[in-house]
Amino acid sequence: MSPLSRIQVHPDGRFLMTADGKPFFWLADTAWELFHRLTREEARRFLLNRAQKSFTVIQAVVLAEFDGLRTPTPDGLLPLDDCDPTRPNEAYFAHVDEVIRMAADFNLYIGLLPTWGDKVTPMWGAGPVVFDEENARIYGEFLGRRYAEDTNVIWILGGDRPPVHEGQDWRPLWRAMAAGIKEGAGGQPLITYHPPGGLQRSTSVDLHNEDWLHFNMIQSGHGSGHNTPIWEAIARDYALSPAKPTLDAEPNYEDHPVNPWPNWDPANGYYLDDDVRRQSYRSVFAGGCGVTYGHHSIWQFCSTRTTPVNHPNRYWWEAMDRPGAAQMVHLRRLMESRPYFSRIPDDSLIVSANGASGEHLSATRDRDGRYAFVYFPDAVREAVIDLSKISGRVKAWWYDTHTGISQEIGDFPNSGEERFTTPLEWHDWVLVLDDASAGFGKPGDR
Repeated sequence: MSPLSRIQVHPDGRFLMTADGKPFFWLADTAWELFHRLTREEARRFLLNRAQKSFTVIQAVVLAEFDGLRTPTPDGLLPLDDCDPTRPNEAYFAHVDEVIRMAADFNLYIGLLPTWGDKVTPMWGAGPVVFDEENARIYGEFLGRRYAEDTNVIWILGGDRPPVHEGQDWRPLWRAMAAGIKEGAGGQPLITYHPPGGLQRSTSVDLHNEDWLHFNMIQSGHGSGHNTPIWEAIARDYALSPAKPTLDAEPNYEDHPVNPWPNWDPANGYYLDDDVRRQSYRSVFAGGCGVTYGHHSIWQFCSTRTTPVNHPNRYWWEAMDRPGAAQMVHLRRLMESRPYFSRIPDDSLIVSANGASGEHLSATRDRDGRYAFVYFPDAVREAVIDLSKISGRVKAWWYDTHTGISQEIGDFPNSGEERFTTPLEWHDWVLVLDDASAGFGKPGDR
């Protein structure tokens, strides 16, 4: 068994937590081809880097997207005999075992996809479609039993495919796979589902009431341009009953071409670290229980051994230290530096007109008013904030999303409204408002 505590849903249905009751902030990286395209030592190099950057989850696929059933790993391994889900290749799964346990040694959880969706749903991709309800349950039971003692495994079904589409319904198959995982693992393994891109394709649309789905995922994706209003989709999920945690599990990847389909115009450029931050902070402040980062070269582990997919601009090892990846820790540290389970979204803190798209501000606060955060997506931006929602005299700070460094603004009465203007530097900021009597440290300090 790994040394990590299992992850479960908090009793209020809004957050994730460890089995011993501690907050768990989902800060994931997208490493879809981790098992398929990396050697053992390359996987170690990648996992160590992500642990050093304070990620908590690595999303990876057992039966990978890019011909993962017929193209072998660098060590010559295929996952299944004759592409049969009931005939797993022990040598391949021994490699998966080692990587999962290596991740645990680095205090990382694996968001484990049993298969990419093209092995189930014949919409696009290399496939081949190999699953039906019967073998999905058998395969799920095999995986559940194999990783029953690996407490750092979180299960993610799906894989960029809808569970229902144009009159076809694959939910019975996914139910069968989930049932198999449960049967093999025993207890209540934590399970979610990775949907295709689009704010209207959250798992909540077709799966929210499935008893095996413990939290929702959204993929705001890469094809809608900058500043997709992910905060609206998160708010929609947050309002559902029964309450389930929700998060953006695939925002725009750093260095991904903007709007690349069907034919990319290089004039569109690439998403950069400021795009990543804007979507991440606003989705979390809208009620997300975390967020997933991604880099376009890393999800596919672009290297000299592989065919580049969709215009990557560097190899995966060159991408590991890109600015966006290094900055994600500041979001996690900010959220963990204040009372965690009492946080609620509340844009009513923003009294002045709130913008749309790139100008949209997002706010979140403590239910009892001990603190509030307001995300400003650009510099030299002003907004009027309602300070009456803070429970005592207000101590205000600016929190730098680039560096995690905070600067004190001053003290204010917790009555009426106050106008705040971001510092002159060119990027985004978080306004932190504390009840001074609460005695919190600097934002981001734990």
